[in-house]
Amino acid sequence: MTLALDSTLVDDLANYGAEDVRKCYQCGNCTAVCTNAQMPFLFPRQSTLYIQLGLTDKLKGSLEPWLCYYCDECSDQCPRHAEPGETMMSLRRWLTAQYDFTGISKLFYTSWKAEIGIILLVAAATAAGFLAFGFSQGDIQTYDGPTAFLPSHAVHLFDWGMAGILTLLLGINAARMWWFTIGRDKSLRVSISQYIKNMYLVPLHFFTQRKYADCEQKRPWAGHLVLMLSYVTMFVLIMFFLHQVQAGPEIDWSVHAFGYVATLGLIGAVVFAVIQRLRATATQFRHSHESDWIFLALLFFVATTGILQHALHRAGLDFAANITYVIHLSGVVPMLVLEVPFSKWSHMAYRPLALFLAQLRTRGASGLEARQKGVR
Repeated sequence: MTLALDSTLVDDLANYGAEDVRKCYQCGNCTAVCTNAQMPFLFPRQSTLYIQLGLTDKLKGSLEPWLCYYCDECSDQCPRHAEPGETMMSLRRWLTAQYDFTGISKLFYTSWKAEIGIILLVAAATAAGFLAFGFSQGDIQTYDGPTAFLPSHAVHLFDWGMAGILTLLLGINAARMWWFTIGRDKSLRVSISQYIKNMYLVPLHFFTQRKYADCEQKRPWAGHLVLMLSYVTMFVLIMFFLHQVQAGPEIDWSVHAFGYVATLGLIGAVVFAVIQRLRATATQFRHSHESDWIFLALLFFVATTGILQHALHRAGLDFAANITYVIHLSGVVPMLVLEVPFSKWSHMAYRPLALFLAQLRTRGASGLEARQKGVR
């Protein structure tokens, strides 16, 4: 089989943050110390070799960057100070751009100005749309009830519409990920039963991020777990219990208690990440891509405006609550329709999917080996 070599791959990856690839001389220390690197996924060494040789197609079909949890042992042990953990992080950004059929991910990851510009444009359009809708049918002095400025049933329909768009975009990109990594490999024969049998891995790793626990340093796992569970809790409340969440001004503890805990979790996780990135002492926080800061800023904005809107409504300040609600939604929409499918949030979907696909690839490779032995 002929392999196409791309001499520009190293420079291309530099645009995604991989700046030290040329320092690597393939000693293998990084793979030797990695607790998550197991046959046949020998990262970071193998992925770095693909970059150095310009094997774009091999790299596009690799699951290894998603199996790396940036524990930081590899970067600490590198004799050339090549930061292989950061290279793997950069590869996750690059792969996200490869899976994305729209080209938006590539634009975001290679131009922070474009990302901020598009976020602001979508935010402004969202605010204008909700203000126009509110003034057309409600009273800006009323938060809930028959004359509500933004009635919960209308916002609920809008949320489900966004969820549909989000599911479609992520679904297409996830299908492309499957095709690049398993689907196009004709040597692998993975049965439908194997897909069904191993499907549990997706929700398991999505909700727990349990592979982080294999790292010697446990704090990144705890931070990701808090962030993940807080986000999922808020998503469930908004998608299924919006009417109870928005009703008031009395507090409905059956739903608001979960909202308070989730909001504290989101804000706490963001503050922790910001402090760590500003200190830049831990290896995994030493380098911050522009997309990392945009992600944290947008998440903090959404969490704080959400709790402020809630507090204003409970205090009976409906006009201020409605204005804050519009501001809050102007952050929610770009976060969901832009950041989730095209930027940092998409990693939440790709990583557990990669663990599922890695299991299928291993099973398929084992079957291939057995068939080859049978032929011999």
